[in-house]
Amino acid sequence: MIGNDIVDLALAKKESNWQRNRFLDKIFTENEQLLIANATNPEMMVWNLWTRKEAAYKIYNRETGIRGYIPWQLDCFYENENLGTVSCNGLTYHTQTQISNESIYTIAVAKKQDFNQIRKIDLETKISKINGIPFVKDISSLIVSPVSITHHGRFWEGIMLVD
Repeated sequence: MIGNDIVDLALAKKESNWQRNRFLDKIFTENEQLLIANATNPEMMVWNLWTRKEAAYKIYNRETGIRGYIPWQLDCFYENENLGTVSCNGLTYHTQTQISNESIYTIAVAKKQDFNQIRKIDLETKISKINGIPFVKDISSLIVSPVSITHHGRFWEGIMLVD
């Protein structure tokens, strides 16, 4: 299973006031709030952790069928700015995060070795959905592969797992 999430930093800066009263309390665990408070760039840490939680949630939702607003249940373990894990109700997901001046992009996988099987897809890829979950179907082999898509502001990213 895979999940991904992207934040357009210019749009987030314009539309999201992460410093408003109690915002961090509603989204981040106590340990995550300490990471943010102690970060050289707290705003970048907010969006780094946010994308990890969102990417992991996409997998959690697929695996369990549970939908809901559960940011506190998604607990980030921060190895460094590019690597970590997210735990949710006993399940653990591995994350890789890419940071640029314009965006923060995270991919999450259920099994670490799945990072080697990720392929990017483009906007022209025919994506279907079953129960709201996106997938692509290979026309010749009829193999169905899960996909994850994310978009924010100027950015769109799509990925799929290949064997």
